[in-house]
Amino acid sequence: MITDRYDVGIYCRLSLDDDRAGESVSIENQRDLLRKYVKDQGWNEIEVYIDDGYSGTNFNRPSVQRMIADAKSGRINIIVVKDLSRFGRNYIEIGQFTDYLFPSIGCRFIALNNGVDTKMNSSNNDMMGFLNLFNEFYSRDTSKKVKSARKSCAENGKFLGSITPYGYKRDPENKYHLIIDEELAPIVRRIFDLRCEGKGYRGIALMLNEEGIIPPRTLYYHKKGTDDPRKVSEKWSQTTVKSIMLNEAYIGHMVQFKSGKMSYKSRKQIIKSKEDWIRVENTHEPLIKQDVWDTVTSMNKQRFRKRIDSEGKVSIFTGLVRCADCGFKMACKRTKSRRKDGLGGYNSSFLCGSYRRNGKTACTAHTIQEDALLLLVIADIQEKAQLVLHDETKIAERIVKMKSEENNSRFVYYERELKSNIARISEIEKLMQNLYEDRIKGTVPESIFATLMDKYETERSEKAASIPDLQHKIQSGRQGMDNINKWILHIRKYTEIREINEAILIELVDKIEIGESTVVDSKRICDIKIYYRYVGCIDEAIEEKGIKYGQAV
Repeated sequence: MITDRYDVGIYCRLSLDDDRAGESVSIENQRDLLRKYVKDQGWNEIEVYIDDGYSGTNFNRPSVQRMIADAKSGRINIIVVKDLSRFGRNYIEIGQFTDYLFPSIGCRFIALNNGVDTKMNSSNNDMMGFLNLFNEFYSRDTSKKVKSARKSCAENGKFLGSITPYGYKRDPENKYHLIIDEELAPIVRRIFDLRCEGKGYRGIALMLNEEGIIPPRTLYYHKKGTDDPRKVSEKWSQTTVKSIMLNEAYIGHMVQFKSGKMSYKSRKQIIKSKEDWIRVENTHEPLIKQDVWDTVTSMNKQRFRKRIDSEGKVSIFTGLVRCADCGFKMACKRTKSRRKDGLGGYNSSFLCGSYRRNGKTACTAHTIQEDALLLLVIADIQEKAQLVLHDETKIAERIVKMKSEENNSRFVYYERELKSNIARISEIEKLMQNLYEDRIKGTVPESIFATLMDKYETERSEKAASIPDLQHKIQSGRQGMDNINKWILHIRKYTEIREINEAILIELVDKIEIGESTVVDSKRICDIKIYYRYVGCIDEAIEEKGIKYGQAV
């Protein structure tokens, strides 16, 4: 029950959305207006509660929570705000305070400009619910306008982030444009070079930490002169390194709207599907060359761990060699050997991982010596490079012809499968709708409804998940000539190659298939297929008529 005591809490709020929408009434103006009103009434001003920069769509605001706590404890018994929208823009929550909480604890609520005073019986109080509803509509409309404006900016390639990608900075003449930060750019290029050499994310992070290089987010707060509010370790992590490797900003493309808020009432961030991202190419100067990016991207797709042997060595072919028959990765096996001079050594060879794990019932050995494989791969790269150097146009035409014959049937299958899945999803959604209506009518028991809905939803999810992959395969096929040109650009550098390392392998090769060997004229022969990046296996496109492409091992 309201007493004759007049202890007032003044509440002021201003949010970024109010400022964007042109409804900017400064905190100072709100405070001065309300203080004058309280003084004119002869009341006691206890405290001014201020939330600056907080949205009114929810009540997770520190000062408003403190004010409500003071009202509950009896420290204040009158709350004064400029208008209802300053207190909040969520009509349900405001109603809970003004209609239930405040009356129950004897706290009077006044919205000055709206003429609302819960002590008085007036038509303005009766209109309060409608005013709160309109305020929420206004907030919703403002949110839509702000989102639309930001989306338009993103579609025009403008950078909207608060923290620029590591190695870039804002253009002093255009805050929406990125320019290279010459101080940090060498570090980014080195990170990519280390990855191209085969270094893992964790290994790169350890090297950067050992050299005392400040990680991106920590550097951002250092430049601001504040501490990182997350209170995390100020060290590079493999997650930080990986995020750099995946950021297309380094090749000059802007990819934004990867995440967003659940709604205008919630600050919770959700990860958006790739189809909802906004991607604009060539918006700023690239920091990394395209071929370096392509190499790193190819490495990121290879999911394998390189194992170090007892001598601390790792084969450069690990993860690239596969069994031609079962598709299993080939395992590298090192065995001790002793030469005639009595000196010991090691021999390295690859054998089918399925055979090694499960024996002859699973597959055969498909064994090949690492030294022999090394020589064969070098010879194949050199051969392809010389063919390209001799007649680039002719080899491109042969590859195009081979790929078109090879892919025509695949494209037909992919396109048919895509249309079928889209049609089936539409059919399932109709079935689910009909099933729901039958349940409402009572013609379908609850148990049957739940079983069928679960079955339909599982099938719908599976079909929906396959669509992006099918679309990607169809799109990849249409980029055939661009891929051939990329392969030619890479391979032509190695006409005189004599040695090979992991970086060159990663740049050129996707995988190597090893067939089972046969003995011909006391020599063991097996087919080896090298699948190059961008073009796959192109042996058929360049072999002479009547000559089978194979290698002696």
